[in-house]
Amino acid sequence: MLEPMHALKTRVENGRIRLDQPTNLPDGAEVELVIVGGDELDDEERARLHEALDEAEADIDAGRVVSEEDVWTALRAIK
Repeated sequence: MLEPMHALKTRVENGRIRLDQPTNLPDGAEVELVIVGGDELDDEERARLHEALDEAEADIDAGRVVSEEDVWTALRAIK
């Protein structure tokens, strides 16, 4: 079995995936591709995400924030 290797950069040209760099993979090696940049959110989930981000930005603008130190202190206390 092959050991996992670092990510390889590819691009799509005319509907085909083209590798942009040489590789030492043997002929016939199976490669799993993962699309980067997308998500699996549906429209409702995306709307909730953007609403939460807007609320967070309003909290920051209003000064309703907690310091990183306070967050770590609270997390350590959960143990």
